[in-house]
Amino acid sequence: MTTACPFCQIMAGDVSGHVVHETEHTVAFLDIRPLFHGHMLLVPRVHHETLADLPAELVEPLFSTARHLAATVEPALGAAGSFVAINNRVSQSVPHLHVHVVPRNRKDGLRGFFWPRTTYESDAQMAEVAATLRAALAD
Repeated sequence: MTTACPFCQIMAGDVSGHVVHETEHTVAFLDIRPLFHGHMLLVPRVHHETLADLPAELVEPLFSTARHLAATVEPALGAAGSFVAINNRVSQSVPHLHVHVVPRNRKDGLRGFFWPRTTYESDAQMAEVAATLRAALAD
């Protein structure tokens, strides 16, 4: 735990938070600035800044809990679906890995992603980007 981290402070009980679910490896609590009521943040108990920093043995507990929360939020709050997302550094207001689990309904005002979409200039450019990623993943 990091004493300066607000999420670590919630888990330590130093700062109040509306905890909705806890496991051995994770804690989920309500976001104080929710997109919609029921917007939860799921965090690993051990402080890691990004998904890439999360040790392999903690990936499964984090994502199985995210899956459970996403499946539960819909019937619990009468939502038609859910939005599950992670920001790494950019748009990550607290530098502690957290998964957003947000109840969704049609025409709720949230439009796709929070940023504008773009296109590739050509199929050749798309192939070049794909090749770059394949090469990086092969390393």
